[in-house]
Amino acid sequence: MPVDFRNTNSVWASILVETLQRLGLTTAVICPGSRSTPLAVAFAQNEKIAAIPVLDERSAAFFALGIGKQSGLPVAVVCTSGTAGANFYPAIIEARESRIPLLILTADRPPELRDCHSGQTIDQVKLYGNYPNWQAELAVPSLEMGMLRYLRQIIVYAWERSQTPTPGSVHLNIPFRDPLAPIPQFDAQSFQSQLKEDFFTSITPITLVPWLCQGTPLPSFPGSAWERHYPLPEWLQCDKGIIIAGVAQPAKAEEYVKAIARLSQTLKWPVLAEGLSPLRNYADLNPYLISTYDMILRSPQLSQQLTPEIVIQIGDLPTSKELREWLQITQPRQWIIDPSHHNLDPLHGKTTHLRLSIEQLTSVLPSPPSKAEVPYLDLWCNLEAKVRSAIDQKMASENDIFECKIPWLLSEILPPGTPIFIANSMPVRDVEFFWQPNNLGIQPFFNRGANGIDGTLSTALGIAHQNQSSVMLTGDLALLHDTNGFLLKNKFVGHLTIILINNNGGGIFEMLPIAKFDPPFEEFFATPQDIDFSQLCATYGVEHQLVTDWEKFKYLLNPLPVRGMRVLELRTNRKADARWRQDNLRKFSSGIG
Repeated sequence: MPVDFRNTNSVWASILVETLQRLGLTTAVICPGSRSTPLAVAFAQNEKIAAIPVLDERSAAFFALGIGKQSGLPVAVVCTSGTAGANFYPAIIEARESRIPLLILTADRPPELRDCHSGQTIDQVKLYGNYPNWQAELAVPSLEMGMLRYLRQIIVYAWERSQTPTPGSVHLNIPFRDPLAPIPQFDAQSFQSQLKEDFFTSITPITLVPWLCQGTPLPSFPGSAWERHYPLPEWLQCDKGIIIAGVAQPAKAEEYVKAIARLSQTLKWPVLAEGLSPLRNYADLNPYLISTYDMILRSPQLSQQLTPEIVIQIGDLPTSKELREWLQITQPRQWIIDPSHHNLDPLHGKTTHLRLSIEQLTSVLPSPPSKAEVPYLDLWCNLEAKVRSAIDQKMASENDIFECKIPWLLSEILPPGTPIFIANSMPVRDVEFFWQPNNLGIQPFFNRGANGIDGTLSTALGIAHQNQSSVMLTGDLALLHDTNGFLLKNKFVGHLTIILINNNGGGIFEMLPIAKFDPPFEEFFATPQDIDFSQLCATYGVEHQLVTDWEKFKYLLNPLPVRGMRVLELRTNRKADARWRQDNLRKFSSGIG
């Protein structure tokens, strides 16, 4: 039996770990510490769970988040008592907002050692506020069959709640009394005969992804609640509708793209596809794909002419401020398709949420009708062709290294299927502006739940871990904020190329009104750090190359290496690139209205 009977704590911890393993847990990230010793030992001894030691708790939690993003399965994260668990907080917030399953296991002192200055003790109960899907404090370990059955079933429930009704984190606070190390105790050894072989037989591997995400066909029979509320007849009668495909990192990207394409072709509506969505990387599947909507909507004449009657929003809204302001002004009837229980309408419009997946919705669609020509759709498609051509010609003519060309070029040259993690601030915006439609099946990942720069490198390493060779696109400040992620180097399996845009500061702030006020802009907002990244990489034993021309850039990215990590640094001029965006973004749609 896979239970460690050396002492009470080892029985308790090994039952907890074995239950998780039988449920389907494959990975646990373990931070060092004393109070978590029973958990660390139990995970290390379970041969079916990959236990990965990580020094820094914030980095550990984001590394687990990245693994969860690419696998779709919960990942366990373990730490000791005290402030260690507080460092998990940013990743727990991101897990909730981006709907990624995590199991947070914080070890704690028993009740009698709290509130008495026992050391390394804080109030860990409900430490993360309302951000976990569910949270509980376990009982102090004991050798009673009733309590061990309680432990088993509370772990089963925690596994379920990490994935339903919407994926997110579950926090279990776990007190332990001494001895923490597996020092033999007679009571535990004699208890072995009471624990029967059938203790774990009710536990079977299961992934409890919400049924709405499974693509299960919807019920279809006369008079059903679904049929009464199904808006398809209203949609089919509308010739001035749009579909907005927002930020998304679906587990089955091609199926997701095909479902949106089917809806688009049935309705004869254009699809405004965010760069942080897989749609732009399967362009041939959707003939009505619009990638240049941000530039198009910068034209007052066109934005008025393109006012829709109905909008179908799939998932979260795109990043584009222009798009959001246009929807705010035009106030169309809006439907949001997403299986989560979250409110995805930050604009507070005339909105109805349909709590189902796009795959489910399209499973009951009729065959695309033979609609006559739709002038509204033709207008969008013609504008896309013209603006797309203008962008591509401009980018091809730019020979100097500058920020905006990097995502444009990546969408052409990355190997098929490459996972790419895109950091927040300017990289996500430049991807939305300039990422070209292609048919490479590139997989975009991101932390657009809370939109912070916490854990950027660690999340990217989690996505790349035991995965296809991967890429990360980041600015200098986001990378510097998480340099402890480099400590994962010796445990990381796979390859990650870090494309570092080094403009010595926060380029996003150059786009804001505060940029005109210096001081205090440069010191307090741009915050240049003047770091020599070649020396920083040398400290961690990470390969570094400075890239000074586009041909070398293309050569280094296809093919990608198969193991290790490296930094490809491109030095850019923050202020000049901000001026380039200000001068050109509106020009791309000028003269075509």
